[in-house]
Amino acid sequence: MAPLSKAHQALAALREDLAGAVFAPGDPGYDDARTVFNAMIDRRPAVIAQCAGEADVVRSVRFARELDLKIAVHGGGHSVAGMALNDNGVVVDLRRMHEVTVHPGSASVRVGGGAVMSDLDRATQPHALATTGGRVSTTGVGGFVLGGGSGWLDRAFGLAVDNLLGVELVTADGTPVLATAEENPELFWALHGGGGNFGVATALTLKLHELPEFSIALVMYLTETGPEAVRTYRDIIATGPSEAGGAVLYITAPPEPFVPEHLAGTLVCAVLITYAGGEDDLRKLAQPLLALPHEAEVLSAMPYADVQCMLDDPPGLRNYWSAEYLTDLPDELVDIFCARAPSMPVPTNCQHVLFPQGGAIATGPAEYPIPYRDAPWVVHPFGVWEDPADDEQALKWVRDVRADVRPWRTGAIYLNFIGDEGRDRVVAGLGTENINRLARVKRQYDPDNVFRYNHNIAPA
Repeated sequence: MAPLSKAHQALAALREDLAGAVFAPGDPGYDDARTVFNAMIDRRPAVIAQCAGEADVVRSVRFARELDLKIAVHGGGHSVAGMALNDNGVVVDLRRMHEVTVHPGSASVRVGGGAVMSDLDRATQPHALATTGGRVSTTGVGGFVLGGGSGWLDRAFGLAVDNLLGVELVTADGTPVLATAEENPELFWALHGGGGNFGVATALTLKLHELPEFSIALVMYLTETGPEAVRTYRDIIATGPSEAGGAVLYITAPPEPFVPEHLAGTLVCAVLITYAGGEDDLRKLAQPLLALPHEAEVLSAMPYADVQCMLDDPPGLRNYWSAEYLTDLPDELVDIFCARAPSMPVPTNCQHVLFPQGGAIATGPAEYPIPYRDAPWVVHPFGVWEDPADDEQALKWVRDVRADVRPWRTGAIYLNFIGDEGRDRVVAGLGTENINRLARVKRQYDPDNVFRYNHNIAPA
């Protein structure tokens, strides 16, 4: 830590140099600047540098290194562990860097490091193009992609990281570098799942795919019909095209026009098929689900960017999530999964979720540190609540879901789906065989482990 007088002088110089804004404790706007998605996170950085461009990022990283301050990077701020913040360190805040430039001719898009999903999806939609994005429109693109990237289009187009063409990065010594398959290829490999361990991603270039039509089928069932509905959905995914994705969600039925009045506010099993294609083909695919006794249905073409907003949670709630990737989804596990749903501690907000994999996920490039690629299903307990008094039971419910499925888990994990669950889970999320190679890349680009507010890879 630098002497106080030196720190004051350096902070004054940073305020003068940055095109963006600088916040320190006591400044107007400081508390807003340190707010993240998960209300359980309450940390007080010494400096928040809201960068306007790459030069600001370089300057902020060098400022932190000069004063020996730890660094966190704020993209979308959606990490359940609050990795976008630290105490008494520097936050490199990228939210002003949210430009999205679509290149239809090359079917690619350049995305600023602070862009969120809605920035990306709204920019590509007028061109009838898309790439795999997160299922929540406020998720930051950078952290999502570099962590792997699972979304509604992953069975059709692969994981987000499978569509990564290049990353513009500022490393731990404040040096801008470009990582592509041709330039710094070892760093590029590490960024396929290694997250924010190697620097600040100021921009990413992603491959786009044609998406002229997108459709959804959402069918709601009473909980007693849930097991049959889940088995039917499982069989549709097993035999259907890779364009079909979606989820099973035990949720509290919302007071929406398509929800019958008697159902609103009650626990339901909702089966969602997302389809990278037209409504007519989807209706044929969804027919077995529609043939079951159900309470509500929506089957319609819908703009992909609008579907991306369907699961958005309001900010300011407390969050705890986790996941387990599964070897299979036998009838026994379906029954166990469905039986756990009524124990959700705060059913108004919590979600009990099952996502399919397969398709382009399973056939994607095997060389990257993505060990969960071959799992056919993932269970994702999503604890969301408001009252701190519910903390203990909410955390217990998420852990109980994980315990339920333990006999069927692969052991691998997608790190963006979990918080800070310890070193073993980081290894499980990157693959035991990849850790040493990742650690060598870390040693080259961040030997002092400056970027440690992430699912951390220690330098070799």
